[in-house]
Amino acid sequence: METLEFRYPGAEPVPRRAHVGVVASGDLEVLFEPRPGAEALVRVRTSVDGYRAVWQSVLDRFFARHPAAAAVEINDFGATPGMVTLRLEQALEESAS
Repeated sequence: METLEFRYPGAEPVPRRAHVGVVASGDLEVLFEPRPGAEALVRVRTSVDGYRAVWQSVLDRFFARHPAAAAVEINDFGATPGMVTLRLEQALEESAS
């Protein structure tokens, strides 16, 4: 089990909380919460150690496209990078609806 933290500049505050995915299914869950300031703080708790560079790459791409200011919590149970991106997109959409 590994916990990673990342920070990104955020120009677009998320309007409300969002929760997508279920970690117990072998997938992952993503939680978005509004956060004061112009920054995204991302905390990843993953069951798979040693993949910091992969997480960095996936999150770099997501926050380059979506500069959301939010507290983001990701609880991972071995999801693929494609699934992580899908869940992040879903959480952002859910937060805006």
